[in-house]
Amino acid sequence: MNALADYAARRDVSLSLIAEAAIASLLSPDADERKEAAIARRLDQIDRRVQRVERDVGIAIETLALFVRFWLTSTPALPESAQAEARAKGLQRYDGFVEALGRRLSKGPKLRQEIAEDVPAALPADSDDLPAG
Repeated sequence: MNALADYAARRDVSLSLIAEAAIASLLSPDADERKEAAIARRLDQIDRRVQRVERDVGIAIETLALFVRFWLTSTPALPESAQAEARAKGLQRYDGFVEALGRRLSKGPKLRQEIAEDVPAALPADSDDLPAG
């Protein structure tokens, strides 16, 4: 009641006029339509966000898959004598990778920001999508 009195005083109208307008608005046939429109707008926003998340996850999956495919097809097996040294070097490189990833995530542009929203049509099926080298 105090809030209603304060609102009426600010608007310089009677309490009954404000109460009447509020009740009329609540009971009007378009009140449900306004609520539905507000809910629809909110659902549309949520849908767009979910679509962006799906896109970003798709980019991450394709990036990882392309990298693994490239790595597996271009890395020769090591002889038994070189595996210990390679394992140590791999751990060192992994630590560097994690540090670089942390720096990029904290301040740099994200990969998803570098990829266009409208990706051109896919390459023919016979293309291996791998960089030359």
